[in-house]
Amino acid sequence: MEQKIKIQLENFEIAQIHRSGQCFRMEDLGEERFGILAAEKYLEICQHGQECEFYCSREDMEGFWKDYFDLQTDYGKFIREIDEKDQYLAKAARLGQGIRILHQDLWEMIVSFLISQQNNIPRIRRCIANICERYGERRQNSQGRTYDTFPRPEALAEAREEDLRDCNLGYRSRYIKKTARMVMDGEISLEAVRNMKYPEAREELLKLYGVGEKVADCICLFALHQMEAFPVDTHIRQALEKHYPQGFPFDRYKDCSGVMQQYIFYYELFQ
Repeated sequence: MEQKIKIQLENFEIAQIHRSGQCFRMEDLGEERFGILAAEKYLEICQHGQECEFYCSREDMEGFWKDYFDLQTDYGKFIREIDEKDQYLAKAARLGQGIRILHQDLWEMIVSFLISQQNNIPRIRRCIANICERYGERRQNSQGRTYDTFPRPEALAEAREEDLRDCNLGYRSRYIKKTARMVMDGEISLEAVRNMKYPEAREELLKLYGVGEKVADCICLFALHQMEAFPVDTHIRQALEKHYPQGFPFDRYKDCSGVMQQYIFYYELFQ
């Protein structure tokens, strides 16, 4: 049964997570309220300062959403570990202090970040909404709100490429159809990838059609929660060239490089 569960949270800001580029099925409903679709579940959150209201069952909160939002992790510890001489990273962390690395579904992240290539966040969201509406399953939550689940690999493997293009996927339609077929044919095992450590998982993901280094690192970070992953896109590359000409200090942040990447990414977009 759905309830309103109130929790006081530090270093958690749902609006920042929404804008951070790691989740594309989160909707700003207005008045500090957000709707999130994940693993065939739907959740609404309302946040006022550090007080968060989660509208879901107690069972789903304890069994799914706490892990999804990584609420058991002290992100303040990551921020405190930042080198006090690194003023740039300290400013980035202050601005994006509410970001958390989500535990998202592996298959959804593979498809989402294939779609993300040469794309912007609003358009990525529209493309994903299109394939969910066409190839997902229609569900209804306890409040009567209808939503579409993320398409399973078999649905996208069987889709015609021209129909995927009708979902505004463009050339990415070929990537998605072929990748879905690779999963269905057993050329790559999602279950095996889930159990791999970062270097092996990254190497395995690079075998997928259309997956390059940046996409593989996004999948490792946002699906597998491998904090060593440090996706490098144009924004990150420019920041590294400007602020870390001798290279980013990965050794210092080996257990939280992905968190630092998110702070930098968010800062470059919203400073």
